[in-house]
Amino acid sequence: MLDTSRRAGRRITLDGTALHTADIAALAERTAHPAAPDPTAYARAAESWETARRLAATGRVYGRSTGVGANRTEDVGAAGAAGADHGLRLLRSHAGGIGDPLPAREVRAMLAVRANQLLAGGAGLRPGVITALLTALDTGAHPVVHEHGAVGTGDLAALAQTGLALAGEHPWHCAPGARAPAPIALDNNDALALISSNALTLGQSALALDELRRLLAASLPVAALSLLAVGGSYEPFAEPVLRARPHPGSAAAATRLRALSGVPPRPAPPLGRIQDPYGFRCLPQIHGPALDAADTLDGVLTVEVNAAAENPLISIEDQAAYHHGNFYAAHAGLALDTFRLAVLQTARLSTARLAALSEPDLTRLRPFLGDAAPASSGVMILEYAAGAALGEMRAVSHPASLGHAVLSRGVEEQASFASLGARQTLRACTYYRQVLACELVAAVRALRMRSLEPDPGLPLATAFRRASGALDPRMEDRPLTDDVAVAAGLLDELAEL
Repeated sequence: MLDTSRRAGRRITLDGTALHTADIAALAERTAHPAAPDPTAYARAAESWETARRLAATGRVYGRSTGVGANRTEDVGAAGAAGADHGLRLLRSHAGGIGDPLPAREVRAMLAVRANQLLAGGAGLRPGVITALLTALDTGAHPVVHEHGAVGTGDLAALAQTGLALAGEHPWHCAPGARAPAPIALDNNDALALISSNALTLGQSALALDELRRLLAASLPVAALSLLAVGGSYEPFAEPVLRARPHPGSAAAATRLRALSGVPPRPAPPLGRIQDPYGFRCLPQIHGPALDAADTLDGVLTVEVNAAAENPLISIEDQAAYHHGNFYAAHAGLALDTFRLAVLQTARLSTARLAALSEPDLTRLRPFLGDAAPASSGVMILEYAAGAALGEMRAVSHPASLGHAVLSRGVEEQASFASLGARQTLRACTYYRQVLACELVAAVRALRMRSLEPDPGLPLATAFRRASGALDPRMEDRPLTDDVAVAAGLLDELAEL
């Protein structure tokens, strides 16, 4: 039973149709808890289970009355020990995930996605599994799940480990004071129905999207501080400029930067240089595609986490089992690849602005924002550090969809590698945060050295006040490691401005 008396955090009701990526992140981070499942959806899942059991008892249904993969032509058989425990044998054989155990929040994201997908009513899985998954989410328990075991055609190993945990054969990790769900009986109709999903990939993708959206939001006040520090032009953000080439993301980026800086829709031309470097002048055109790619990925994930994509699809309406390829995660994989590449471009732009802050011709300060000491290095090392983080980000931005695999004796001759794309996108979060933090440290330093502050009352003034209040004011040459760590922690606050 779910503890519906819990007061901490809001409650989210899963119904198989309306789960959003932000909900998944909230459930994974335990800032929200699941409510009891929607009764209509739960009844639909129960009817799907009864339909699947009837179909498997009277005909050939993949994974229920037959083997899987290249074993699809082998009948399981209804009699004898070998047939009776086919489901558990399938879970045991597929629970061979390798690598490190995944962080709790990633596994919880998987549980939320899988529970919601099951409520869509096409899996034909016993409804008690849904209750067990929601109970685990509510109490903070999660099965131990290992990193590797999927190629974008279903998170087979992760979900098989989850199935064995539900059956009492695999360990759980429990929050202090919490207990694992009581073991439940699983039969031949439950194994493939549980593991035929990309729930882990989708959950990890939702977490990565949530964090990268916050970092994209934070990058705009950071860029606005840098622009102020170099006395840059606001002409590139003028409403007529963006209306002349009306991409939604670019217009949104320019509008927000103007709002942060208190700039009118038609800003006056600057008195100094005619054009700024690309790091400032092309911000809407480079930041905009990342915002658009985030929206595209969000749309893809919203479809996927509310989909009955299990193979076979158990149709209550037709009383039939449809064998298909909806488990193939090309939409998610390609959207993840596009999103990472788009965010990478904004990280490159951040390093370009960091380099600009080291230029005396732009800041009217000493090279590298050095102090008065001869040959002071100032923030020189931040260019190297940000460049190293950008290099790591570039490596994980390589399109995972370029991968290829032929598996199960040639029956499965293609793979989307969306699972790899999700992990790469999660890793990109760390590197992007480091790059932006380096720029923020340099921007605040330059503004301090120029005795410049945003006009009071502007959102950018709030950003500067928070950053300058947290960052060490000393200008002499010293290690900047702690400064970057503090700045990295500030980015989530700046995203809210």
